[in-house]
Amino acid sequence: MTETAALPPARRFVLAGTLAVALSVLTGGLSPTAGAQPNAPSPLIRVVVTSATGWSDAAAAVIAAGGNVLDQLPLVGGVSADLPRDAVLAPSYVVAPDRPMTPVATDAPAGAVSTVRDTLGQGPAGSEPDGSGVTVAVVDTGVADVPDLAGRLSHLDLPGESRGDGYGHGTLVAGLIAGDGSLSGGAYAGVAPGAQVLDVRVAGDDGSSSLIRVLRGLQAVADRPDVDVVNLSLTSGSPLPYQLDPLTRALESLWQQGVVVVVPAGNGGAIGSPGLDPMLLTVGGLVEAGTADRTDDAVATWSSRGPAAQGVAKPDLVAPGASLIGTAAPGSVAAAAQWRTDVPPGYAAGSGTSFATAVTSGAAAVLLGERDLAPDQVKQLVTGTAYRSAALADRNAAGSGGLDLGAALAAPAPAGTGPATADSPPGQRKRLAAGAARPEWAASNWAASNWAASNWAASNWA
Repeated sequence: MTETAALPPARRFVLAGTLAVALSVLTGGLSPTAGAQPNAPSPLIRVVVTSATGWSDAAAAVIAAGGNVLDQLPLVGGVSADLPRDAVLAPSYVVAPDRPMTPVATDAPAGAVSTVRDTLGQGPAGSEPDGSGVTVAVVDTGVADVPDLAGRLSHLDLPGESRGDGYGHGTLVAGLIAGDGSLSGGAYAGVAPGAQVLDVRVAGDDGSSSLIRVLRGLQAVADRPDVDVVNLSLTSGSPLPYQLDPLTRALESLWQQGVVVVVPAGNGGAIGSPGLDPMLLTVGGLVEAGTADRTDDAVATWSSRGPAAQGVAKPDLVAPGASLIGTAAPGSVAAAAQWRTDVPPGYAAGSGTSFATAVTSGAAAVLLGERDLAPDQVKQLVTGTAYRSAALADRNAAGSGGLDLGAALAAPAPAGTGPATADSPPGQRKRLAAGAARPEWAASNWAASNWAASNWAASNWA
């Protein structure tokens, strides 16, 4: 289910923004802005520096160049840092600028309310496998304490991040994954209403985040042996190929630790980071037309199409992502902007590949609750059993087709997964047990690896 993509030839990437920084990402060098005053102190820029030999080597290089180390990031074999703009590092280092990870707006008209559980081949909540015993980390804008997640929500407190969800995106995502529908008599239950949710807040009340904030969250997740699935419904542009981008490197590292990582294709245009990574499970958006009849399903016009950069075939599949109803964070942007009259109190409606991603994360949790599976097996199950139709025939739009959880549950598990050890092939091991060695990026044989968004404001997040 994975493939190899060629690394593009070396070239210079320009970071557009308030700092006109030319990054030679394949040689690790930073060039000063033209016209800078001689002998003036060089401004500091916030970056992620990675090394082939691990984070401590990257930290030493930053300090030697006159920079300040902010975070140790063993997950990517690097550090976040403030680095002088005119610093020159050896060719063995990769320097990536911090970058925004923010809402991606695209128009999406309201439609009939989704029948997501019916479309997935599920029965009413309480009558089907529900993901019990599985933990899904929601790396997002936060998750509010709401009735539909009572007793199954925990919070991972990161330095500098507060609890709560002023934006509302993460709470809706979490409800679609694991809400039990208790506030609606089961009407708006999520896909895996027995799963545990770990809230990993990495964004502000306006929905904005950054690469380094997300990497901090992912590093904290890597230190938690109880996490089985990561849902990252955030997207960004990246000047780097996926082989060098710290974001995709972090997510690949989690995948190799035995964590299923589900990411969005994006809402319109080309598929960006991290959805362009061939190892990860990338999800596009499906419009169900408000019925359980799959013959009227179609890929949403706002769902990003492939192929992704470097010719990577994406998305992997599509899942319901239009007019979904899930839990609302009280007082959030999502709750305040809710205009639909068919949405009951305590819930919000949203459209976008963020929510198709949440649906797929819920499906992964259900599969893991029933069988001991490695990430590659989960990916093979959901893509290998996806349903197709004339409207889903374009693989650049629909990937393997529409998510069919019922068929995935009934299908035999793909073979070839061995015991969980640090030496297992990438993506082919189950979640490492507590206390097991978790190698840094540099310790893995990466060369051998086979390789968002609500409609509450008439626009979509990722």
